Amino acid sequence: MCELPNKTNETLRKRLQNLYGPKAVEVLPQIESLIEKYAIADALATSWDQRDAVLITYGDQIRSRDATPLATLHRFLTQRNLHQLINTVHLLPFFPYSSDDGFSVIDYRKVDPKAGDWDDIEALRADCSLMFDLVLNHVSSESDWFQSYLAGQAPFTRFFIECDPETDLSNVTRPRSLPLLTAVKTKRGPRHVWTTFSADQVDLNFSEPDVLVEMLDVLLLYASRGARIIRLDAIAYLWKKIGTNCIHLPETHEVVKLMRDVLQATMPQVLILTETNVPHAENVSYFGEGDEAQMVYQFSLPPLLLDAFVHSDPTPLRDWLRDLAPPASGTTYFNFTASHDGIGVRPLDGLVAPERLQSLVEHVRNRGGRVSTKANPDGTDSPYELNITYVDAIADKEMPTEAHADRFLASQAVMLALQGIPGIYFHSLVGTQNDLVGMELSNHARRINRHKYDLIELAQALNENPLQKRIYEGYQRLLEIRTQQAAFHPDTSQQVIETPHPTLLALMRGFDNDLILCITNFGQESVTLDLTTVTENRFKVDLISETEILDATRTIPPGTTIWLK
Repeated sequence: MCELPNKTNETLRKRLQNLYGPKAVEVLPQIESLIEKYAIADALATSWDQRDAVLITYGDQIRSRDATPLATLHRFLTQRNLHQLINTVHLLPFFPYSSDDGFSVIDYRKVDPKAGDWDDIEALRADCSLMFDLVLNHVSSESDWFQSYLAGQAPFTRFFIECDPETDLSNVTRPRSLPLLTAVKTKRGPRHVWTTFSADQVDLNFSEPDVLVEMLDVLLLYASRGARIIRLDAIAYLWKKIGTNCIHLPETHEVVKLMRDVLQATMPQVLILTETNVPHAENVSYFGEGDEAQMVYQFSLPPLLLDAFVHSDPTPLRDWLRDLAPPASGTTYFNFTASHDGIGVRPLDGLVAPERLQSLVEHVRNRGGRVSTKANPDGTDSPYELNITYVDAIADKEMPTEAHADRFLASQAVMLALQGIPGIYFHSLVGTQNDLVGMELSNHARRINRHKYDLIELAQALNENPLQKRIYEGYQRLLEIRTQQAAFHPDTSQQVIETPHPTLLALMRGFDNDLILCITNFGQESVTLDLTTVTENRFKVDLISETEILDATRTIPPGTTIWLK
């Protein structure tokens, strides 16, 4: 049996007692066995710097005739030297699945053969760090686990949450406008099971210790397979307790902390990222006291940034950034503007007025997007997600191609300049526009932002489509600059700089004498700024345009960003 340090053993014991009471004594030896199975001798914790960036992509994002999709993705990244600019690849769920484009997992331990195999992932690992998803809130109704539950086989009869449909569940926070319970026929008779997201995604019962042990084994398998970052999908809804809102419960935080402890004891180089698309104060609670996740998403950033461009007014974004507390030592933010999901608007609660949110909703609809809603306790529905590519969301309908690309790149420059680690969705990198055909054919709103490319089609788009070519080349330039500037280290300070121009957002990044002033014009007109009115520092060059600064005034065209050093 593994000999854990006394402090680690005691911490695990206390966490298990908080979760399972007297059963903790039975669970601890099982977790000790997992630690013994996976522990890497002399493994060291990892740090981060300005060279860290994450590409968010599906494993089957690019297809070709002569290789698996995973191998094709690998070839695309290395042949274009993108792995030198984006050192980590977030492979969205690449397991066999039954729905939700991968987030209804049939088998956690297998690679979907339509995408490739573990050898493909090992090959990618040789050139890039990796991020995997642990889809731990729910599992596919087609999984062996749930099929065994239906057949009445132990221990799987305890793996899922049964609930009488007459139970008052009105307090439960609902991320979807769908029934919370799903009727199923089992060998033991009819039952209703808890399904937070869809009838095909059946919630796991973490109040059963065997479920926790099973998922810890999966977590450690992913870490052993090369994941530097583990993303805990939909973690906020993990623990259920009738009579509560079933979101962010203390037991959920305890599970995240326990996962952190287990990784620390086995592979301390692996980082935890929690996916909690909720208002900011709730989101950052997953940092804990420095003992929980090392990274949390900045979910307020995508809608606030879009709002600033749509209304030519960065005031809510500026106010939010000004109030943003720097993360504690050993933690950082995961900044992004787009992902495989839509643009969540719940994180705007308390940050923008309702009429301004409604204006944003109408803008997205006018740009060909869709708006997904969630059910409220009072029976009403409200928007929770804007389904659109960020490339199309950021622009006006009649905007010329060059201005469209520059405005989008300005939005990405803001994100790249912020304190933390940037996450770049594949379709943002290559400038993909709305996939209306894919959305209509699938009748799935999120497909608007999930176009899958043929390798030849993608190469032609990046060479011949003026919008995509300009975005792709411009994005690489921004990343190249960022990786070379220590001022953009995730841990350096970030300060909002006040200017006399309401359409400008100015941020200072860096430390001591190594500073970069990042200024974005969200307005419709050029703005001339006297730098002496906002800072005593003297700057020599705009890093983006590579122009020398000869005097104290800078003219910033609409929808553009400058990085002054």
